[in-house]
Amino acid sequence: MARELAEVDYERFWRRLQQVGLNAYEARSYLVLVGHPRFKALELASRARVPRQKIYEVLDSLVEKGFAQVVQEKTKLFSAVEPGLAVPAYLERQKELMEQQLESQRRHGQSLATELKAAYAEGRGGRGTLDYLRIVNDPSQVAVHYRSMLAGVARSYLEFSRPPYAVDPLDEHLVKQTAARGVRCRIIQEAGPDPLENAARIADFRASGIEVRTVDSLPMKLAVFDGMQGLVALLDPVTTRPTWTSVVFDHAGFGEAMQGLFEEWWKGAQEP
Repeated sequence: MARELAEVDYERFWRRLQQVGLNAYEARSYLVLVGHPRFKALELASRARVPRQKIYEVLDSLVEKGFAQVVQEKTKLFSAVEPGLAVPAYLERQKELMEQQLESQRRHGQSLATELKAAYAEGRGGRGTLDYLRIVNDPSQVAVHYRSMLAGVARSYLEFSRPPYAVDPLDEHLVKQTAARGVRCRIIQEAGPDPLENAARIADFRASGIEVRTVDSLPMKLAVFDGMQGLVALLDPVTTRPTWTSVVFDHAGFGEAMQGLFEEWWKGAQEP
């Protein structure tokens, strides 16, 4: 004999199935199918309290999502796919679909950014007096600037590295690629709470030709590319919660000064 779900369990499972991705009618119909071996469509509509004109649409969707299957006898019958198979398989398909959508959005976004960049420059009518300095507060935008400059560096890359990171250089594959292109890469790393983990990461970088030294603490974040452009990130001294404000620069004099600052700290930093 088929076991009916208790009302309290029915309500709980009905809501959780909707959190997974079924709509209200689909969740209700699946729960009825779970408690019975098979149903005709119109019988299921009555049991699941789904409008008769909607039941075929609901069942087609459940079959497509992998929660129901068709049993063909004298008339078409529907049964539930075992939940231990249906739910994980549905979530895996949703994950793959979302990854495809994100990749498509990334490609379209890159193309859009390139096209709008030209329109932005034209709309501003040339460089402004302070275009060589930009204040950036969004960590995601800081990461975009960092990776863009790192990809274009030709001779020298210098960095003060300390948490929290918009991009952690010791986890950034682009740094290894930059060193492989023949760029001299030097990083001063603020000592972390786990010396063994920190030492392993530094050893991996040094094996790739990247020079790394450590200090107990750094006054700010800094990245300098070819002594010309880069970014400086300063900790906001006013707010109680740590907040960083970054200045992205493209200025030979400023870059030279920041490179000089780096060299002074490099002399006093320790070899791992």
